[in-house]
Amino acid sequence: MLCKVVFHLDLNEADRMNIALNNLFNLLKDSFGKDAQACVLANAQAVRLFAKNAALSTESRIRELQAKGVRFLLCNNSLTALALAREELVEGCETVPAGVVELIRLQQEGFAYIKP
Repeated sequence: MLCKVVFHLDLNEADRMNIALNNLFNLLKDSFGKDAQACVLANAQAVRLFAKNAALSTESRIRELQAKGVRFLLCNNSLTALALAREELVEGCETVPAGVVELIRLQQEGFAYIKP
């Protein structure tokens, strides 16, 4: 059975980001999650966590997870509202038009919802 999971971040809290990253590393090293389809979806203030200047302590971990197939999805509505440009973000992060809509879509596709 394929493990499909979305980690949802909506607050600009480094502790929650670190919990999500730790959870992902733990999932991927477990036999259940080694071939997981995993993603992190950030909306609202949490998109700030993926700005290069804010992600100094997490960027290498994000890149390592990306290399393992984890997708990082950022809400474009939130980026626009917070005036964050694409160039300011950690490379490899993807944008989705609306985070809430993407969460619903992922859950309809069978993704488990995790809120660290």
